[in-house]
Amino acid sequence: MPRRFRAGERLVIASHNPGKVEEIEALLAPYGVIAVGAAALGLPEPEETGATFEDNAALKARAAAEASGLPALADDSGLVVPALDGAPGIYSARWAGPTKDFRIAMERVHRELGGQDRRAHFVAVLALAWPDGAIETFRGEVYGQLTWPPRGERGFGYDPIFVPDGYDQTFGELDPDLKHQISHRARAFTKLVEACFEQG
Repeated sequence: MPRRFRAGERLVIASHNPGKVEEIEALLAPYGVIAVGAAALGLPEPEETGATFEDNAALKARAAAEASGLPALADDSGLVVPALDGAPGIYSARWAGPTKDFRIAMERVHRELGGQDRRAHFVAVLALAWPDGAIETFRGEVYGQLTWPPRGERGFGYDPIFVPDGYDQTFGELDPDLKHQISHRARAFTKLVEACFEQG
């Protein structure tokens, strides 16, 4: 039985990506949980050595929970392109290089894809870890097509080249409120909330 969170409790967001922290904070806002970013607590970023999104999310959540003594929520997410054998996948951030410049990553996807099938999907896995070592993971996916050139200044990562099924705008163009409703992270988050959060 998953443990439940109550309004007013503190939760560490185990990410140093400001865009990701902001998105998770927005998703948490209705539940009255006090979200604190890992960077604000000076927590180190563990090396992502897992072989799956689940492994990496759990690794980051556990490290933040142990270091802070607070429950921690980590996300591992990425773009999966079947025509590239699932790449960039768990290496999505690494494709952006040491400067985390996702223009480089998007150009690499475009270059390697060439004229191949442009179907793709985003995966997000949320891991909620407690200081005593207990952990739960929740997975969400959203399917769509890749487009070129990139469009839109919203979102982050690969958002400007991803058009979700049923829409004609990229994640980089969509209104953030709409993206929060349909994104891979939102889908994982819905599962997390149903399992672990007190509804207001």
